[in-house]
Amino acid sequence: VQLVESGGGSVQPGGSLRLSCSLSRSIYTWYSMAWHRQAPGKQRELVARIIHNGITETADSVKGRFTISRDTAEDMVFLQMNSLHSEDTAVYYCAGQSDDGGPYDYWGQGTQVTVSS
Repeated sequence: VQLVESGGGSVQPGGSLRLSCSLSRSIYTWYSMAWHRQAPGKQRELVARIIHNGITETADSVKGRFTISRDTAEDMVFLQMNSLHSEDTAVYYCAGQSDDGGPYDYWGQGTQVTVSS
């Protein structure tokens, strides 16, 4: 199983980026898909997730600015990031949770997002 992220890069504060995650396994075989991030010197944190029924959850730190979505026909998951702050600088990871209550058991390689003027 492979999860491949793309779309990271450098942007100025206030800018936008859209991350994509391509899945090698049907999106319907996952309980949930999520985006996590890890900033230098900090623990990895859950940013947003989308459950198999389409319900989404977003961390308070990015609520109103980040949106997770999916394309079920293409087996892809997206993270639209608007109004980016320097604190959003991190490596962003796509992750898949196969079973309800289980761990995120598959991870992508990560994509760097840098917000700087």
